Amino acid sequence: MQTIFILPAETDKDIVRCFPVLRELRPHLQLENFLPTIRRFQSDGYFLVLLEADGKVTAVAGYRFSEHLARGKFLYVDDLVTLADSRRKGHGKKLFDWLVKLAGISDCKELHLDSGMQRTEAHLFYEKQKMVFASRHYSLKLKSVC
Repeated sequence: MQTIFILPAETDKDIVRCFPVLRELRPHLQLENFLPTIRRFQSDGYFLVLLEADGKVTAVAGYRFSEHLARGKFLYVDDLVTLADSRRKGHGKKLFDWLVKLAGISDCKELHLDSGMQRTEAHLFYEKQKMVFASRHYSLKLKSVC
């Protein structure tokens, strides 16, 4: 029987433990600037949470709360990923369910996330979680970095 915990990644050590998992989703990340980047995001309302199975971080989510005229208060999931060798063990579902519960107890009207067009397995997972394809997100690459 696996021992599974879902914990906020608040200490430097826990944030760094999330790096290998997040790198599977965001391969451009570099370890040397990962911690300061997450700390900067956290100062702007970003939360990082990890799922630990038998002492190993196997899934990670980054999220924030927001409020829009169109949606009311909602929880936006920036990042949700499970290690490739830990997929299909229910870890992603446990973390997703945790996020849904958090959104509910936080008075959110909705939970939102964007998923890259190439991530077809992730899309199947989200649809199994009763999420619907509700809009199309467009982007424009700018030359300058904010």
